[in-house]
Amino acid sequence: MAKREVDIVVISDVHLGTYGCHAKELLRYLKSIKPKMLILNGDIIDIWQFSKSYWPEAHMKVVRRILKFVTDGVPVYYLTGNHDEMLRKFADFNLGSLALKNKVVLTIDGKKAWIFHGDVFDVTMQHSKWLAKLGAVGYDSLILLNSFTNWMLTKLGREKMSFSQKIKAKFKDAVKFINQFEQTAADLAVEKGYQYVICGHIHHSEIREIKSSDKPGSVTYLNSGDWVESLTALEYNNREWTIFKYNPADFKSDHDDEDKIDAEDLDAKLDVRVLLERFKQEAY
Repeated sequence: MAKREVDIVVISDVHLGTYGCHAKELLRYLKSIKPKMLILNGDIIDIWQFSKSYWPEAHMKVVRRILKFVTDGVPVYYLTGNHDEMLRKFADFNLGSLALKNKVVLTIDGKKAWIFHGDVFDVTMQHSKWLAKLGAVGYDSLILLNSFTNWMLTKLGREKMSFSQKIKAKFKDAVKFINQFEQTAADLAVEKGYQYVICGHIHHSEIREIKSSDKPGSVTYLNSGDWVESLTALEYNNREWTIFKYNPADFKSDHDDEDKIDAEDLDAKLDVRVLLERFKQEAY
């Protein structure tokens, strides 16, 4: 399968280390692209729920694939989110082409893009972090139950369903929260003079122009979604942003051969070793 060349790829809310993470699907996607820049916009590794008892090989392969981009010289920004907030104390750490930051401002074809995870807009995160962590455990449990249900539905030849999306759709407060989140991000971006504001956090992919509620002007708001349910990413190519949506049919051949170890898998393992050696040299 020929790799697609993409100028910029933004992914967020992967939640490696949880049952809800679609690591195999993400790996197929990462192996199918040749990005000039990769932005990991928070909650890539779920440190909140990390457990030594659950870290499948597919999750490790995703990490190796990302590090392979680094050793290939692709600029990779790891922006911290709330589930990997422990990494925030290491912000501004650099290793080769990998940069760990809390936020970043980039100039993309003459337009300024303000990129950050977005949990700063979440009131629950700011005032009731314990409740947010409890909700994360409940969400992961719901996804696990949903996975079993969808397995049963597939066996019965019926269409899959999403518990969390149905719950969100029934509660007006959930829709209201998303709208407020997007509007707040847009208002601040307009105030700061940015043309793009790119977030994650709310697991809802979006690209739309939003007018400021209190100042003249508008901004293009973008959200990369997640790799738990929607399986989406943001792609910038030929001066245009689009939302990539994972479709299993597009990766059927990769799915059939996923148990085979190809040359790239071996290269990825070697690249991790090289990167670790480089880290030791820079650290000492």
